Amino acid sequence: MKAVFVAGTGTGVGKTVITGLLGRYLLEKGYRVVTQKWIQTGSVEMKNDIDTHLNFMGRDRADYSKYLPLMMPYEFKHASSPHLAARLEKRRISEAKIKKSLTTLSKDFDFIIIEGSGGLLVPIGGGKLIIDVVRRMRLPVLLVAGNRLGAINSTLLSIEALKARGMKIAGVIFNNNCSEQDEMILKDNPRIVGSIAGMAMLGTISSSRNKEILYQQFRSIGRNVEKATEDRTH
Repeated sequence: MKAVFVAGTGTGVGKTVITGLLGRYLLEKGYRVVTQKWIQTGSVEMKNDIDTHLNFMGRDRADYSKYLPLMMPYEFKHASSPHLAARLEKRRISEAKIKKSLTTLSKDFDFIIIEGSGGLLVPIGGGKLIIDVVRRMRLPVLLVAGNRLGAINSTLLSIEALKARGMKIAGVIFNNNCSEQDEMILKDNPRIVGSIAGMAMLGTISSSRNKEILYQQFRSIGRNVEKATEDRTH
């Protein structure tokens, strides 16, 4: 089984779209693919990130009906950090349950793509951060950065947090889905981040709302993610 954790430099940077695009790419490569959203907050019935993944992958809920509880082991109504959303519903987020969902899915799928919640240093309760759950499960991380003014700082901090924990970085994707209009900033951010971090950036996705345009832009990125992701057993 192969797996990758799609993390963001913050909220609203495009993790959901990237997860869906990667899912489609891997499906077309012949993998049996499933996505996960370990902790979904701000959930509305039949409208959450898993549904967006499936839409980009050309699939629907019926194709994965028996796996949905494992694809989204935790679902909360309040749109907030996972620790607060869980507290409001008087529930506890269990790392063991998250790990079990991944292990169970690995029996039926070749590749699992997990979308994170917000950024990396997100609390899930009990003093735990999502980044440390990912570290203990030895998952490579695909980092998505919202390309805008301020992206240099947030991206480098995220990379430093991953390196400090000895975690594998599958790559960094810049997403132009933000409101930034300064072309010099959009072009310079990936260049300077790659230079300072000492690593190649995988590429940039445009702000287009056309799924086919986005996918064509993503295909070369998908090849690099596939190469960077190693087999891991959980």
